[in-house]
Amino acid sequence: MSENKDQKLVYDFTEGNRDLKDLLGGKGANLAEMTNLGLPVPPGFTITTEACKVYLESGSAPAALRDEVSAHLAALESKMGKKLGQSDDPLLVSVRSGAKFSMPGMMDTVLNIGLSDESVTGLASQAGDERFAWDSYRRLIQMFGKTVLGVEGELFEDALDEAKAAKKVTVDTDLDAADLKKLVKVFKKIVSKEAGREFPQDAREQMDLAVEAVFNSWNTDRAKLYRRQERIPSDLGTAVNICSMVFGNLGPDSGTGVAFTRDPASGHAGVYGDYLQNAQGEDVVAGIRNTVPLADLEAIDKASYDQLMTIMTTLETHYKDLCDIEFTIERGQLWMLQTRVGKRTAGAAFRIATQLVDQGLIDEAEALQRVSGHQLAQLMFPRFDEGAKTTLLGRGIAASPGAAVGKAVFDSYTAVKWSRSGEKVILIRRETNPDDLDGMIASEGILTSRGGKTSHAAVVARGMGKTCVCGAEELDVDTKRRRMTVGDTVIEEGDVVSIDGSTGKVYLGEVPVVPSPVVEYFEGRMHAGADDADELVAAVHRIMAYADRVRRLRVRANADNAEDALRARRFGAQGIGLCRTEHMFLGERREMVERLILADTDGERDEALRALLPLQKKDFTELFEAMDGLPVTVRLLDPPLHEFLPDITELSVRVALAESRKDANENDLRLLQAVHKLHEQNPMLGLRGVRLGLVIPGLFAMQVRAIAEAAAERKNAKGDPRVEIMIPLVGTVQELEIVREEADAVIAEVEAATGTTLKLSIGTMIELPRAALTADQIAEAAQFFSFGTNDLTQTVWGFSRDDVEASFFTAYLEKGIFGVSPFETIDKDGVGSLVRHAAKLGRATRPDLKLGVCGEHGGDPESVHFFHEVGLDYVSCSPFRIPVARLEAGRAAAEAKGSDSR
Repeated sequence: MSENKDQKLVYDFTEGNRDLKDLLGGKGANLAEMTNLGLPVPPGFTITTEACKVYLESGSAPAALRDEVSAHLAALESKMGKKLGQSDDPLLVSVRSGAKFSMPGMMDTVLNIGLSDESVTGLASQAGDERFAWDSYRRLIQMFGKTVLGVEGELFEDALDEAKAAKKVTVDTDLDAADLKKLVKVFKKIVSKEAGREFPQDAREQMDLAVEAVFNSWNTDRAKLYRRQERIPSDLGTAVNICSMVFGNLGPDSGTGVAFTRDPASGHAGVYGDYLQNAQGEDVVAGIRNTVPLADLEAIDKASYDQLMTIMTTLETHYKDLCDIEFTIERGQLWMLQTRVGKRTAGAAFRIATQLVDQGLIDEAEALQRVSGHQLAQLMFPRFDEGAKTTLLGRGIAASPGAAVGKAVFDSYTAVKWSRSGEKVILIRRETNPDDLDGMIASEGILTSRGGKTSHAAVVARGMGKTCVCGAEELDVDTKRRRMTVGDTVIEEGDVVSIDGSTGKVYLGEVPVVPSPVVEYFEGRMHAGADDADELVAAVHRIMAYADRVRRLRVRANADNAEDALRARRFGAQGIGLCRTEHMFLGERREMVERLILADTDGERDEALRALLPLQKKDFTELFEAMDGLPVTVRLLDPPLHEFLPDITELSVRVALAESRKDANENDLRLLQAVHKLHEQNPMLGLRGVRLGLVIPGLFAMQVRAIAEAAAERKNAKGDPRVEIMIPLVGTVQELEIVREEADAVIAEVEAATGTTLKLSIGTMIELPRAALTADQIAEAAQFFSFGTNDLTQTVWGFSRDDVEASFFTAYLEKGIFGVSPFETIDKDGVGSLVRHAAKLGRATRPDLKLGVCGEHGGDPESVHFFHEVGLDYVSCSPFRIPVARLEAGRAAAEAKGSDSR
């Protein structure tokens, strides 16, 4: 973006508010909001995302930025009564990232900016604590070296471990000032050797370089991977927050912590979080030292605890949501370093939304917006069978729920490698860090021996909906030897383990799973009650009921038999949007289809069709009974006929061997001739769909007759069949007109023979670009359109789904060409524009034209919102995705209503 010289690039915390997240990032906006609320926030200022965008585009910061930073720094120094870098009583600042959307641990932070060989002694004198000053200095060199100068972080960790080993201690707080002075020298030598320059002694240079490092961290591989995973736009940039330091490492009356206003794992009210005495903030989320529960702070420092509880209530009431809070206590003084709307598990999201409604903080419409279809889908995953025989290895903190089973791996590279080979894996680490993100994504679940509910592993796993158990201290994780030891039991890499993110339990081997209580609720086997599972079901029930009341889009199922149809109906389906009749031609009926294809005369073909008719009718009779009173869209035969015939290679070998033995089967020879005749280089673009109905006389007429006779019988039995016949792969209105004329004639014959008036609609599937572009013409002969977005995606992109997903989609996703597969979420700009265009053209010709979608996009949350916006009447998806589609249809309607009211 071009630089605007009049644009304000720096905001004091007193100047912003929470509505400026686009400009100040989430962290900066919320620091400003807390300042406005009068909460104890250390003074500071924020460099805007606009400055970051200019830097990333041009390679240098905006010309005006240095002067604006200098002016705000001077104001900060005046407010604090000390200067950055002065030797006697230095002002120290933190430089922290802060994008619009939370990206925990993905971008960079540097604490203690302003310390140098001279000012460290001034800090020691001012604080009256030499150890604290040198500990702060070694932290600065370590963080600055890794973050700003690109030095490998393990070099510092190894040096720290060596210092502790030499002292014969296990935690860094046991190192005294003399030890830390030596460590500072070692760290500086590491920087000099690895970075090719000395650690900078000028405080302003430290700050400016740290700001640039934060800008650059927006485009690190881990940040880009996280954005793709969470679907965060790549052009937002990050703000930079420069905040006066407060210190939690000043002794036992100081510390740092993270707090949640409710449990982010369950949603229950209470005191949740972690606290660590004599520590700086990064120590908590890094998980390098095990914390104590936040409730323990009451005994450690009751005054600070009581003040924190009051502030937490203030923030939750103000934000009307679960708040995630970072704080530091400096010698008994509480300081608020950050707040944000906290990430939570799927179950917690539903519980919290209904709790806040009951408290009068939000209404039902807002509660609906607080949950998502992705979260509902997570709640429908199976859970471990509590009655199964298990071997318990240990127990940690239930950080993110779910039942995960996989082979143990001890680094991210192996997790990704094995996952790509089709293995299910559990990533096991002492603690995770941002560099483990790709392994976390590839794994079924994450297990750590350190850290708590606020550690990196826990926060990121909850955001991704991954099962996670943290802080399982009894597990001795040895990543170098690739093993985990629990007592006398050794788990080697490749051994299967099971982790329960709802209880924190870790098991040896594979534990069987049982259906989720939410699925049992949708199946009608569970009702709201008093226990925890029933409480979750009650929350889901309330939000689903509201979604059903407000949604405009109806939700149908893709189902091909009565069993699937009945399940879909229990899940809330309002009809069948796609019954694929080709599935009815498989199994024992394949031989009958072969006879149809091999028919040499009209008589042989008619005989084959007569044999298939009663079987097709029976299929439809069962289906119409299961869905009585609801619409059923039946798609006539669609796939190429070669799918019903033997593989050409196998058949050729069989015939060749038979001929060599001189006992060739005449039927096999005829079959081979037919297979050769029907063989196509690209069968998905060949003889299929409507083309079959036009080339094989009587095929579609047989299917229409079976449909009509089944509907007539149902109606005569006092039923209410509502049948729609869909013609597939139409590219021109003439195709549809010919098939419809034949179908209308068959329906009239059945009506006359049964004495029944049938109201059967005839429409088409829009799955070819030409059909979408000529939808106004096709609508003249169609009573409804159903968009086949799977095939439409293939034909618009020129993709063969069976091939491209395995061959190059991974590379396209990694390179950012796709944010998500176009087969998973509809490509709004390409495929979506054709859907929009066809809908508009079709209704221009036929205003009452019914519009639906029957590709699996119908169950994708983001796609459902698009279909609502375009004005479709219904979406159709597989039975298990129906609740997701119902919820998202409600969210789309509520969102649109909210936008209209604004």
